[in-house]
Amino acid sequence: MQAFTIASSTGRPVWVLAPAFVVVAIAIGVLVLVSLASRSARFEVSSEGLRLRGDLYGRFIPAGALEIDKAHRVNFGASPELLPARRTMGTGLPGYQSGWFRLKNGEKALLYLTDRTKAVYVPTTEGYGLLLSPDDPDGFLGALAAR
Repeated sequence: MQAFTIASSTGRPVWVLAPAFVVVAIAIGVLVLVSLASRSARFEVSSEGLRLRGDLYGRFIPAGALEIDKAHRVNFGASPELLPARRTMGTGLPGYQSGWFRLKNGEKALLYLTDRTKAVYVPTTEGYGLLLSPDDPDGFLGALAAR
């Protein structure tokens, strides 16, 4: 019996697989970022406005754009129209939704939602609402009102 080894590759298979490895590496990086953001996101209330810090969707919303008099805690049982219905550009994982969504009432909303029992809705004059889960919803609403 004679045995023969396979001929050496010209290197093409490696170059064909390289883009797949890059895509997988980027996907893993995004998942790590989202996982970290879901634990470290915060909402900073100041006299200038509201800064959302966390993942890719963080931003500053000027005080004049916040409709603070209409902000309230959300009970999704009593207000099912505020439930997120469709993700348009964001993260939708069990226990963490962030980014742009459409609510059941058709409104565009920016979400940082983890605990639905602590949800707060803040409308803006910019054509979208905010649906957030601060650790202390009543304290958050109080800080908004006091600013």
